[in-house]
Amino acid sequence: MGSSAGRAFIGSFTSAGGRGITAAAVDRDSGALTVLAATDAVPDPSFLAVGSAPGSGVTVLYAVSETPGGGAAALVDDGPPRLIGEVRPVGGDSPTHLALAAGHLVTANYGSGSVTALPLGPDGAIGPAASVLRHEGSGPDAGRQASPHAHQVLADPSGRWVLSVDLGTDSVRVCALDERTGALKLHAETALRPGTGPRHLAFHPSGGHLYVLNELEPTITVCRWGAADGLLDPVGEVAVLPDGADAGGGARTYPSELAVSHDGRFLWTANRGHDSISVLTLDETAEKPALAAAVGCGGRWPRDLTLDPTGQWLYVANEHSGDVSWFAVDAETGIPAHVGSIEAPAASCVVFA
Repeated sequence: MGSSAGRAFIGSFTSAGGRGITAAAVDRDSGALTVLAATDAVPDPSFLAVGSAPGSGVTVLYAVSETPGGGAAALVDDGPPRLIGEVRPVGGDSPTHLALAAGHLVTANYGSGSVTALPLGPDGAIGPAASVLRHEGSGPDAGRQASPHAHQVLADPSGRWVLSVDLGTDSVRVCALDERTGALKLHAETALRPGTGPRHLAFHPSGGHLYVLNELEPTITVCRWGAADGLLDPVGEVAVLPDGADAGGGARTYPSELAVSHDGRFLWTANRGHDSISVLTLDETAEKPALAAAVGCGGRWPRDLTLDPTGQWLYVANEHSGDVSWFAVDAETGIPAHVGSIEAPAASCVVFA
């Protein structure tokens, strides 16, 4: 191992042969991952988040259980990650994402189209659900948008708001979360272009803009963000693939995740079907992403893409080929070069401690 080491956690679908949650050592000098241990204590932990216990500062790993009943769990990295308490019901179906905000764990429940807030104890353990906010609406794609499908939740950089991205309703909702009671209150809803199927968003480092990655059309919607009033304003849309690019055989491309460089110069997306990473450059306005390149993702069906804490490495969880690949990011061009991979059956996400 190099002189600079860190920790990563890989989520995967146990129902598809995944190990559950895998802990890995990270060599910051080479980007290499080394598997240390795994646990299947949480069924289908498709997305993870890292926090710390308020009472001790100990690192705590949080996971959704993307099952029909829906659950969330807290774990500590104790050899194999070990559960703290129980897998808590979230009062919603098939949670796909989670975030930490105002002393709570918030989950996006794709199946039921809702968002849930669960309080956290001093040791980081999850308490019973405090509130469930149900989305309403639909979209023009009858197969995917017959009802709401909350896909991601994220606290804004100011910590004042929780944003939820809904693929089924083509919208982003902004909520206020009461730290004392856990009550979620809808503040505003912004409609995006019908049929785009927004999946995830990421903030520009300046905090004044955000980018919404659409799943049903391979595009990004650029929005201005005002933390003071909790409102977002769509100002443009850009394709994440070159004209004429397709997944082959008439198959569609379904973008999955995006990341913004720490210096705000580049934006990357993972594209399932096309099996690529797109590189977009950002100008000083942060409002005009320009597609610069699309490179192979190192496997098949890239479900997640993550920038490591140093900003030097991109990691891709390739669900169908069952691996996590890492890429060195060119500091001048933003173009990632494949360096290595490890086996990770049914991989769904990568996060860093």
